[in-house]
Order: sequence, then structure tokens, then C-alpha cells
Amino acid sequence: MVSPRRSPRARRFDGHALVAFAPVLPLLPGWLAAMWLFWWILVRFAWTPFPLFAGAAFALGVLLFDRNMQKFVLTRLLGARRPTREEAATLDAAWRRVTQAVGTDPRRFVLAVFDSDELNAFASGGHLVVVSSYAIHNLSEDELVGVLAHELCHHLGMHTVALTVAQWLAIPVIVLARIGLALQRVAEAATDAFTRREGIPEMVGRLVAGVLTAVSWVFLAFLTLSRWTGNLVGKGSEFRADEMVVAMGFGPQLRDALRAVRGNGDERGPRGWRERIVMSHPPARTRLARIEADLRAVRRLR
Repeated sequence: MVSPRRSPRARRFDGHALVAFAPVLPLLPGWLAAMWLFWWILVRFAWTPFPLFAGAAFALGVLLFDRNMQKFVLTRLLGARRPTREEAATLDAAWRRVTQAVGTDPRRFVLAVFDSDELNAFASGGHLVVVSSYAIHNLSEDELVGVLAHELCHHLGMHTVALTVAQWLAIPVIVLARIGLALQRVAEAATDAFTRREGIPEMVGRLVAGVLTAVSWVFLAFLTLSRWTGNLVGKGSEFRADEMVVAMGFGPQLRDALRAVRGNGDERGPRGWRERIVMSHPPARTRLARIEADLRAVRRLR
């Protein structure tokens, strides 16, 4: 637990940031397979050693930690957008309160919005904070402060480093999975169009479509396994960020935001181990109980 007397003010690579690299491990085989296929196409035109090709592709992921790349590229890759003028005014007012508490320049970070009717937010890269449009339009300023403080604490704990690496590795895997599914649909359509009766052409067409489907599902399996692994190990970083928010002095604001989540009906507890795997965050009621305990500890020390 973060000492309530010591507000986090600088980035620090904590233990949860190391554990967060676990989802990268199941993603690596899929990424290597995807890069090998891209390399196989490339060497038809220009010879390049595969280790050099894969190493250069991996190293390019460093660009995602650049603030401008996050602003213009990563934001769009994540399906987010720039806030409108009204949204920017709301976000900026809350964000200034949060960054002033830790003594950092608010302009170091990029605030973005994703359109959703759910109350949600997440951090990525080293500077990006993404908030749902619902949260901006329906939370009070104090509640929004609590949400933004939580996401800033993910940055301060360096929890987003592994997430960004995983996002970079997932790009070629997603591309090939989508290409495979698209080609599978083309193969099925071509088979239906050019074969009038059962025979060798139809068997070949069905076989090609089946192989493409299997390849696509293999790549999707790597993505799913990585996501499940991230959900299993990521809950600790959520609790850690909550503790840091309390130490920062915004525990009541975060508590009220989580109460709004429960009051809006966006959260219910997991039913069984399968739902625990697919849930990316701990239940709001669990987080609320821990935050209340931390707030009581703070009051006792004052």
C-alpha cells in the first residue's frame, strides 16, 4: 500500500508493471509467425535476414511511446478521437486538478475520447489517457477527477509500458487474421459461383476456405490468450493505482465515480471462474471496499 503521507509524484517502475508483461508472452509466437509471413513476401523482392527484419519491426514499437505518435497514430489505432471543444473544456478542468496534485505539466499528456455509452477510461503508451464520452457527459467534475487520477497513476506506476508493447505486437496478428477471414469469404464465394455440382473443384475450394479459416482462428487464438492473461494479471495494477489515488488525495472522488458505475448498472460481479478470466477490471464493489479501507487508514494517521 502506498503511504497516505506520501503522494506519488514521479514515474516509478513498480512490481505490477513487471507482471503486466505476462500477456506479451502468449502473443510473441503469433507475432513471430505473422512477421515470418510478411518477411516471406518481402524476400520475393529483396533479401533481408529474418532476424534483422523482425528486430527492426519490434524496435519500431518504441515510436508508440512518443507523445506525437500517441496523439496522431495510437489514438486512432485504439478507436479514439480528439475531444470536441465542449469535451476538452470539461476534461481540461479536471485534468489540471490532477496534474497540479503531482506537480506535472498537463501538456505532457494526450487526452482522447472514445464514443461509448459505458462509464470507462484507460491509459496507454507513456502519455495517452482515453475517456469514454459517457463518462465526460455524465460524471461530475469531482468524479471525473477521480477517474483521471486513476489513469494518471497507471502512467506513474509504468503499468502502460507492457500494454503498449502488446498493442504493437498485436497489430500484424490482427492484420493477418482479418486478411485470412476476408480471403476465406472470397474462396467460399468463388467456390459457390464457379462450381455447379460436387466434384474436385468444389472440394479444392472448400479445402482452401477451410485452411484460411483455420489460419485466421490460430491468430485470433493468440490474441484471445493474451487478452485473458492480461485480465488475470492486470487486476493487481488496478488496485495499486487505486492506492496511489488515495495517497494523492483523490480517494473520495474515485470512490464516488465507482459508486456511479454501480448506480448506472454498468457493473456486476463475475459469475464463476470463466467470467473472472474475461473481466479486465476487478468488480467495482471490491475496489470500493479497498478504497474505503485506505481512506480510513488515512484518517487514522491524521
